[in-house]
Amino acid sequence: MRLALFSDIHANLPALEACLASIDQQQPDSVYCLGDLVGYNIWPNEVVREIRKRKIPTIAGNYDFGIGRKIDECGCAYKTDEEKEMGKVSIGFTNSIMEEEERKFLRTLPAHIRIEFQLNDDKLHLLLVHGSPRKINEYLFVDRDEKSLLRIMQDADADIMCFGHTHKPYHRKLQAEEEGASKYLHAINLGSVGKPKDGNPQGCYVLLTINEFSSILSAESVQVEFIRFDYDVEKAAKAIEGSILPDAYAAMLRKGA
Repeated sequence: MRLALFSDIHANLPALEACLASIDQQQPDSVYCLGDLVGYNIWPNEVVREIRKRKIPTIAGNYDFGIGRKIDECGCAYKTDEEKEMGKVSIGFTNSIMEEEERKFLRTLPAHIRIEFQLNDDKLHLLLVHGSPRKINEYLFVDRDEKSLLRIMQDADADIMCFGHTHKPYHRKLQAEEEGASKYLHAINLGSVGKPKDGNPQGCYVLLTINEFSSILSAESVQVEFIRFDYDVEKAAKAIEGSILPDAYAAMLRKGA
């Protein structure tokens, strides 16, 4: 089974359209979205409509949670006063243009999606979250201590955990001992479709392949492929510059920062 998973669109419709076109070419068996459909750009309603039109199973991101409830807090960890002020403009703008039907959709999105595979005598538990199983806006960066990441996944009964929120893609294979045998867990950050922060302005999504031989006993039996795709960055950046949103967000798109 091949699953396409993506996250963090952030109202960037050109990026979403390019992402879905790329996914269509891959012809996966299933497609999932891990949230943050809105914020930071001018197309939150259009992004929600496209996700709904495609009937893509989707969980709530922290931005979706805030906008769905029409509150002025997105749960973002802004580091400077300037970032906080820009964030206020973004969430205020998004709240001002969000239409009621699309807001209702955001409000009813689930927090997690759990999928259990039964492969021969083995079970493989896949957990889809936005930030972490513990908190919608917890950042799980690539340098998270291995023991901490293992504990988070084991407490959530997740053999494979996919998440977003940091906008920086990675795949970590974690080894744990269980009943005298080595067990391998997979922590997969999907990166971002519409607001990359890893220095590459291309959007990103993941193809996850699980076959009849996939097992927690083999680190290589689960295949993870990061797909980068081009989209019209200038269209998205100029849309920001033509709105009340801070021009800095346009510069970030151009740099992938």
